[in-house]
Amino acid sequence: MRIAIFHDLPSGGAKRTLYESMKRLSQRHTLDVFTLSCANRDFCDLREFTSAEFVFPFAPAKLFGSPFGRLNQLQRWLDIKRLDRLSKRIAKQIDAGKYDLVFAQPCMWTQAPLVLQYLRTPTVYYCHEPPRNLYETAVRTVATNLSVRDRLDRYDPLIRLFVSTARHVDQASTRAADLVLVNSVFIRDRVKEIYGIDSIISYHGVDTDVFRPGSMNGQKYVLSVGAILPHKGYDFLIESFGHVDPAVRPSLRLIGNMNNPSEQTLLAALAKEKGVDLQIEVGVDQNTLVRRYTEALFIAYAPYNEPFGLVPLEAMSCGKPVVGINEGGVKETVVDHLTGFLVERDAHKFGKALEHLLSDPALAQEYGKNGRAHVMKNWSWDAAVTKLEENMAQAIR
Repeated sequence: MRIAIFHDLPSGGAKRTLYESMKRLSQRHTLDVFTLSCANRDFCDLREFTSAEFVFPFAPAKLFGSPFGRLNQLQRWLDIKRLDRLSKRIAKQIDAGKYDLVFAQPCMWTQAPLVLQYLRTPTVYYCHEPPRNLYETAVRTVATNLSVRDRLDRYDPLIRLFVSTARHVDQASTRAADLVLVNSVFIRDRVKEIYGIDSIISYHGVDTDVFRPGSMNGQKYVLSVGAILPHKGYDFLIESFGHVDPAVRPSLRLIGNMNNPSEQTLLAALAKEKGVDLQIEVGVDQNTLVRRYTEALFIAYAPYNEPFGLVPLEAMSCGKPVVGINEGGVKETVVDHLTGFLVERDAHKFGKALEHLLSDPALAQEYGKNGRAHVMKNWSWDAAVTKLEENMAQAIR
């Protein structure tokens, strides 16, 4: 097949999974990439797998500082309008290329990319998750807001204009796809609930040659990985660490692909209050990430309704057990009492699960070995891409 890939992904898990998919798809298919100039083209560089790359210039409008910050919602609304015009051009060029299929990834500005609404070529859209800011109540804001600001936000017409437009675009673009793929049962159910459409689960995998057990084991820290943002649940982890006996309590190390300074400040203050030794790294390369996995005692993972749970799979592939929250896609990757523990969102219970593994190194080692075997058997990228190809073929019948 000749496949057009559309994305404007930055760094992060979605780009890494696209990279792994394209690496294998390129062995049997011709791939061309259509992207925006604002995408991160260097992180997990896709160009080595493509026949051609087409880059379309786009930069978001400059945002205002205080006291004119409320006008930023208007700027974002105008960005969507500009993207709509650009998407028509991109769709026209893709259609003219006579591709068999378009494989579309989420857009950083509209989630479901607008180009889906204008393509005549068969389309497959991989929905990693519906946009939380449009369909869910925030876990909490990054920094503590004043109640006056909250009341103003509730009645701000520019906020309502942007949110209603963004929802409409995401809904229309998702429904325009010929086939929607998702990464878990949890997200399949959310897509049905939000968009009223059926989707197909197409699981990701793990590169077990990259994420593998290493020689540097048993350092005095527990690791968690993900953007330094509220929905990743790091404040809950710190609270949970506060329930671990100080005599056995290790350091907590966080690795984020992105960072909000206000959130980092909040976490540091909470860690000091709870007596938790907290270390944060941002923007590490893949080699460092793998090394941190292999050095860690085990992985603690507590995001709110994580759509899939790639971090637990990477950890298990490195031979590390996982203590995770029993919700979202994590329930589909971690096997309770075999590759780690799944715990309800209760800081005391989670802390005791951490303490259980800390006090029983033999059990931690057993769960780590089980995790590696579980990933090797069930979560290979080759199997994942074979399933992806089957789904793509279904879209062009």
